[in-house]
Amino acid sequence: MKFMKLGSKPDLFQSSGENTRYVAAELATDMVVNVGNIKFYLHKFPLLSKSVRLQNMLAISSDESTNELELHDIPGGPGAFEICAKFCYGMTVTLNAYNVVSARCAAEYLEMNESVEKGNLVYKTEVFLDSSIFKTWKDSIIVFQTTKSFLPWSEELKVVHRCLDSISSKASMDPSRVEWSYTYNRKKISNENGTESPLYNGVRKQLTVPKDWWVEDLCDLHIDLYKRVIITIKAKGRVSLDVVGESLKAYLHRKLKKGDDVKNRLLIETILFLLPTERNSVSCDLLIQLLQECVRLDCGETQKDILVKRIGQQLQNASVADLVNVDVDLVQELVKTFIMQDQVADHGDEHGFLEVKFVDSGAKVKVAKLIDLYLAEIARNPDLPLLKFTDLADMVSTLSRPSHDGIYRAIDMFLKEHPGISKTERKKLCRLMDCRKLSAEACMHAIQNERLPLRVVVQILFFEQMRASATGSSRSATTNTEEEWDSVPTSEELKTLKGELACLKISEGGNSNQKSKGMHLMSSRILSKLFTGKDKDSDNESSDTSESPCSTSARETKTNTPSRSRRHSTS
Repeated sequence: MKFMKLGSKPDLFQSSGENTRYVAAELATDMVVNVGNIKFYLHKFPLLSKSVRLQNMLAISSDESTNELELHDIPGGPGAFEICAKFCYGMTVTLNAYNVVSARCAAEYLEMNESVEKGNLVYKTEVFLDSSIFKTWKDSIIVFQTTKSFLPWSEELKVVHRCLDSISSKASMDPSRVEWSYTYNRKKISNENGTESPLYNGVRKQLTVPKDWWVEDLCDLHIDLYKRVIITIKAKGRVSLDVVGESLKAYLHRKLKKGDDVKNRLLIETILFLLPTERNSVSCDLLIQLLQECVRLDCGETQKDILVKRIGQQLQNASVADLVNVDVDLVQELVKTFIMQDQVADHGDEHGFLEVKFVDSGAKVKVAKLIDLYLAEIARNPDLPLLKFTDLADMVSTLSRPSHDGIYRAIDMFLKEHPGISKTERKKLCRLMDCRKLSAEACMHAIQNERLPLRVVVQILFFEQMRASATGSSRSATTNTEEEWDSVPTSEELKTLKGELACLKISEGGNSNQKSKGMHLMSSRILSKLFTGKDKDSDNESSDTSESPCSTSARETKTNTPSRSRRHSTS
């Protein structure tokens, strides 16, 4: 921190009680100055020689015998006045970033300018501000913070303006020119070439200054001052908008406090006002946090709608960690906004003006996977209604994705946490996934999952056999039609299927290749009967002639056990 020493005489100011200050000198004091609740017993000559205001006040004083003056409106109060008085006496005074504004404003109030004496206090404080304070990053911030207590004086004396210019100019500077200290406690960046910076005496030093080096230091500012700085930085136009977004995010995290909704609402409204309007200029996690707080604090539908639109337009950049605490209804709004980008959008024109927008296919895949992960998280809530789960899953069903492993995991989690749902509800839930798009690992898990309906397991086995078939049949040749879901296998078919499933439960020493091979050896005739609706007699004959020894053994040993006992969950 920069400082300036003024004067050379020793400090002779002393206290007498709590409310009295005097100068310990041989010469008796001849004037009293009341500032706030403090009485100052001083000498006329040193003060009048440097202050025009005190000269004028004494000249018009009605009581010449006491020479007592009232200065209750001096900016900075007793502390600032004492600095000015010590300067008048020639005593040592140290100016620094914390007291220079109060000294400057008090000196202006007392009219301690060059018309009375050269090198007066107004001049000295101006020299210190211009030559030292505004050339230093952290001192400029400290001084700017103190200006709030001296309004409107600090504004009229252009101290606020100069602080804003100093801070914004330094923040807008090329990082390679930054040579002063700054606070940077967040994740350290690596060197531009991807290598870590070297160690100096055991301490790692950054070889390059990060472009957001100034963000954390501004978090110390009061919200009104912070707002003015960001507006000034944006007006200069030399700082990238993503860095501005990082600053807003850091400030929000620093200032958001639990239990103080009034201050929090002001904070959210200020951040929303400062948000860059350009698309993708602000990280999705910041927008989502703002949306949550906006809803919680009831900041208004207009602000909420703006945030929903902005998040929806870049939903592919969000993570499940960002969404996990967001209400399901709100997530549905975000997904709807995202999907609407790929449709014909009505702008509300009375003539029906339309605009067609398109979404990148990669973004669609990311959003589909994101919602799959989100569904898996909210499925853990035992109070989550099935309708909310299925409605959200249906919204992304049109977004093509190569794998349905994610939605399968979400369905399995929902079944696990909601064991009491009906058979019809289970069937409705399982229709959300396409068995043809499950990976081999997911299929292996599913056929042993006792929570899945039996028909789903049958379908998975069928599609796995189709995929592995050497006849070249396509997995996409069959779909999950209503007839497939409603087809009812015979009791003999179910017994045979249970025997086949029992064969798939490999001993603990078995490996994954054996399991996969066992799955592909599943009887094609049994599975065909379940989906083609052959007559019962023909099916029974096929079952009798094609069942494996393993399936026969399973039927014999498990006649009195529940039909699902050989399937289990590995989740």
